[in-house]
Amino acid sequence: MMLKCATALFVFLGGFAVMVLEIIGARYLAKDFGGSFYVWISQIGVILVALSAGYAIGGALADRFRRAGFLAVPMAVAGLFICFIPNFTPRLLEAIVMRHPVGQDIPAIWVKLDPVLGSALVFFLPCFVLALISPYMVRLASSRLDRVGTISGLIYAASTVGSIAGVFVSGYIFIDYLSVTTIFRATGIVTLFLAGLSLAMDKWMSRPPPESNG
Repeated sequence: MMLKCATALFVFLGGFAVMVLEIIGARYLAKDFGGSFYVWISQIGVILVALSAGYAIGGALADRFRRAGFLAVPMAVAGLFICFIPNFTPRLLEAIVMRHPVGQDIPAIWVKLDPVLGSALVFFLPCFVLALISPYMVRLASSRLDRVGTISGLIYAASTVGSIAGVFVSGYIFIDYLSVTTIFRATGIVTLFLAGLSLAMDKWMSRPPPESNG
């Protein structure tokens, strides 16, 4: 029961964190690239690419390692990265903007692609790592082949519920009451918590099943 709850919490928080990064990230990019339609398109597109890559690679890694603890290092790296986004990424985003000659109009192609570069530099890595979670949890939870469909459906449902929560909490609560820096710090701490949770899940999974009296 403990393992099932941990798995559900893991994928819920992973989906939640991805959507916080997507929604808050678009606002974060707006200070350098403006609030245009292209910023939202860039953010959504980069996050989808990161998720696609994470799902594919996460499934392959799960087949190879089959240990929840394997996720601890990538989650810790992503968590620290998210925590320090406000510290090191402003210079990266400024470099993208300032490479264009001052006083000249930015070419239309770069008006569209500069936000893509900015989004990729800041948000691709953490969202890629968070996308490893769902296929990994499907592999770890599917001890019976005849239950793979049910288990994978429940896990992706829990992840999607987390994403829905992330959208509304970000848009209706976080943006109104917290600074962008604080939101990134909190999301980073959540991701670091997932690193610790993966190690705890390893311990629970390694325990021998209770002996039956019958």
